[in-house]
Order: sequence, then structure tokens, then C-alpha cells
Amino acid sequence: MAEQRQRALSTSGEALYQVLGLDKNCTHDDIKRSYRKLALKYHPDKNPENPDATDKFKELNNAHAVLSDVTKRNIYDKYGSLGLYVSQQFGEENVNTYFMLSSWWAKGLFAICGLLTGCYFCCCLCCCFNCCCGKCKPHTPGEEDPAFYVSPEDLEEQIRTDNERDGDTPIVMQPTNASEKTQLIGDGHRTYT
Repeated sequence: MAEQRQRALSTSGEALYQVLGLDKNCTHDDIKRSYRKLALKYHPDKNPENPDATDKFKELNNAHAVLSDVTKRNIYDKYGSLGLYVSQQFGEENVNTYFMLSSWWAKGLFAICGLLTGCYFCCCLCCCFNCCCGKCKPHTPGEEDPAFYVSPEDLEEQIRTDNERDGDTPIVMQPTNASEKTQLIGDGHRTYT
């Protein structure tokens, strides 16, 4: 059994019009009329002895499905069957973005940014300097960040000066009555009015 050759994806966008026997400038009504006429002619129930009729009918259905949908027809007219494949993979709204990013100038821009930054993983010079050399630079284990490091001696000194400045014993309970603002401090009872 001979294997069927895989069709190449075209970018011209003419094959589906040829299946229906139309040109690219046809209207929606022309597509509908041509599809109905050819579908009746090649329907598998009307041609049970012709095995090619089933394949032709499938091609007609595919051509009609694409060309009767305005969005798919626009994609097909602009990018061909490759555009339809991209829209199935990435979504219809991302087709233009895909072809823009796969253009020669976008690839060139990516290469130039990679050469300028010395890093192909960072597309932007700002991003590269921020993540590789700046604030977001990853720290190795055991390395201390001088901006956030507090020595134990400095921490003890800060606690000692806070205790001396307050002079009182710490508050151990919340106020019981909001209007009276009473606090229990250590063994004593202090009322604020």
C-alpha cells in the first residue's frame, strides 16, 4: 500500500479556491453556491462506487469551512495554509504576532540584542543588567547581603537602647474597656483618660 505524501504548507492561499473552482475575489454567496453544487456532485452516498469521491468531498468540506469563516478566510488569504496551521496551534489572534516574530528583521533584532548584552537569555539590556549585575542578582549560598545584614552585636545594642528609652516594663494585656484605655503594666495598674 503506497503511503500518501504529506502536503506541504503553502503561503500563497490559492489551493482552497481551486478546490471550489473559484478565484480569490469571489463573494460569500459564490462560495456557498459552488460548495453546494460540488457537494451534491461528489457526495459519498451519490457515488458509492467511486472511492475518490469521499476524498474530494472531504476537501470540499474543508475548503468551505475555511472560506465561509471570515477570520479564517482572511488568515488564509494573507498567509495561506501555513497561517491556518499557526492559528490552530497558537490561536487566531496570535497569527500576526507569530509571523512578525518569525520575520527576518525580528530575528536580526534578537541577534543584535544578544550580541550587545552578551546574553541571549535576556532580550533587553536593562533586564540583563538588573538581573545579572543589579538588585535582582542571585546570591550564592553563604553570601551576605550588606544592605539587609545586621550583626548580632548591633541587634543586641538596639534592643538594649529600646529598653532604656521606654523605661517601663512591657505591656502584657490589651485594654479591657475602650473608653477608659486601661493598661496593665507589670504589677502596676495605670489608667489613661
